[in-house]
Amino acid sequence: MSVTTLPPNETSGADAPGGDGKKPKKGGKKKLLILLVLLVVVVGAGWFFFLKPTGPPPQPVPGETVALESIQLNLEGGHYLRLGMALELSADVTEEIDGSKALDSAIDLFSGREMSEVNTGKQRQDLKAELLKRLEEAYEHEVLDVYFTEFVTQ
Repeated sequence: MSVTTLPPNETSGADAPGGDGKKPKKGGKKKLLILLVLLVVVVGAGWFFFLKPTGPPPQPVPGETVALESIQLNLEGGHYLRLGMALELSADVTEEIDGSKALDSAIDLFSGREMSEVNTGKQRQDLKAELLKRLEEAYEHEVLDVYFTEFVTQ
């Protein structure tokens, strides 16, 4: 008996024995599964490094407190308010700040109000909180707190 080598079968599709005209898929589901797992890993890593919420932002360190000159403001009904302020700055502030923005904000906030609006403790604290909010915006978060050093109405 003799054995001869046969050339590789070059028939495919419908000519192949038992074929139905379709080529068999090689690893299609396996590739899809690998791509899906890889996608999940990449999305998870992106979330971890870029979007993961970190703890609370670090609290700014208080620095120097700068006292501003007292100003006199006109209130409603011929009354006036003598207001003195001091600004507590962040420790990151290295240069001297100009207090004109703070004085202008105080004038805008307090001028023309009735004396009863500025005399009660609750309303004064609300006005102080509003003034601090304005100062944080005006000084780009360099001002941490505002203190009234003089508050006289007449």
